[in-house]
Amino acid sequence: MVNFKGIGEIIKILNMNYSKKNYAIDVSGRGKATPPPLQHLLDPINKIVHSQRCATVTLPCILKAPLPKNYKVRWSKVEPAEYMEVVILITNGAHHKTYGPLGSRVRLRHSHRYDASLTISNVALEDEGRYRCQLINGLEDESLTLVLELDGVVFPYQTNYGRYKFNYFEAKQACQRQDSRLATYGQLYKAWTEGLDWCNAGWVMEGTVHYPIINSREPCGGRLLLPGVRSYGAKNKSKDRFDAFCFSSAVKGRVYFIRGHLNFKEAIQACQKDRATIAKVGQLYAAWKFSKLDHCDGGWLEDGSVRYPIITPRTGCGGLPDPGVRSFGFPSKLRKKYGVYCFSVK
Repeated sequence: MVNFKGIGEIIKILNMNYSKKNYAIDVSGRGKATPPPLQHLLDPINKIVHSQRCATVTLPCILKAPLPKNYKVRWSKVEPAEYMEVVILITNGAHHKTYGPLGSRVRLRHSHRYDASLTISNVALEDEGRYRCQLINGLEDESLTLVLELDGVVFPYQTNYGRYKFNYFEAKQACQRQDSRLATYGQLYKAWTEGLDWCNAGWVMEGTVHYPIINSREPCGGRLLLPGVRSYGAKNKSKDRFDAFCFSSAVKGRVYFIRGHLNFKEAIQACQKDRATIAKVGQLYAAWKFSKLDHCDGGWLEDGSVRYPIITPRTGCGGLPDPGVRSFGFPSKLRKKYGVYCFSVK
C-alpha cells in the first residue's frame, strides 16, 4: 500500500510518464483523461466491467507483440478519495506475486502468452472501483484503467432514533452493519433514474449529501423545483448529521419468511432454530432485487425494523403503485405482531 499526502502526489503516481508524455489525469473519475498511445497494451473496447457480489469477474489486459525485455505487469486499485494506490499483483510473465487482502482472491487468467488479465473470485462490495494494469519497462511505462461496477440496489437508511443522526463515519458503519456499504453518487443517480424518490438527505461515499426526488412537493424543496438528485454538497464529515444511502448487491444465500406473532427476541430464536440468522436490511433488499422476493407480511430484521418486499403491488400490500421494500419503521421490540425474515447461507 502506498499512501499519498496530497492531490499532487496521486496525480504523479497515476501519470507515470508525466515528464515525457504530458497528458491530463482526472482522479475524480468524472471527466475524460487523454492517455498516451499504447505501444505494448491492447486498448480494450469496453473499459467498464459489470459483475455482482460473490461472482467471479475478469478485468482484461492483453499485451501486444513484440514484448519488451525484462518487462513487468503491475495490477493496482486506485482509491482517489483516500489518495492511495493499492498494489494487487506483479508479474514478469513467468512468475507472479500477490499483495494485500484482495491478493488472496486474485489470479492471472493467462489464457495465452500475452494475456495479463486479472481474475477476481468471490467479488465483494469493496472490490468495486478503478483498477490499473501497468506495463513497467524501464522509463517507457504505460497503463490502462478499467472500472469494475457491481449491479445492485440503493436504499435509504436511518436509525431507530429518527432521521439525521449519522455523521459520515457513522453512516459508513451503519451500512456495513446491514450487509451493504455507502452508495456512490453515481449509484444514487442511477437509482433515481430507476424511480428512487426519497425526501430525506443522506451521505454518499464521496462525502457529499443528496436526496433523489421524482415527484416535486412542498416538504422536499417545493413544487417549483424540477425533479432530480438534490445536493447539499460536501459537508463536515465529523459534525454534520444526515441519513445514509446504502448499496447492496447479490448475496450468497437465501432470505425467507417465517410466519408468526413474534416479538424481536422470539424472531431471532425462530431463525436460529431453523439454523439461520435474522436477515439484515441489505440482505432483504438484495433478495427483493435479485431473487424477486415478494411477500406481503411484515417481518423483523436484524436492526429491529419491520419491513416487507413487494415485486407485484396489490391491494393490502402498502397501497403504493410501485414495487419496493415497505417499512413499518422500528416498533417496540416487545410487540408480538410480526413474523421474521431469516437469512441462510448457501
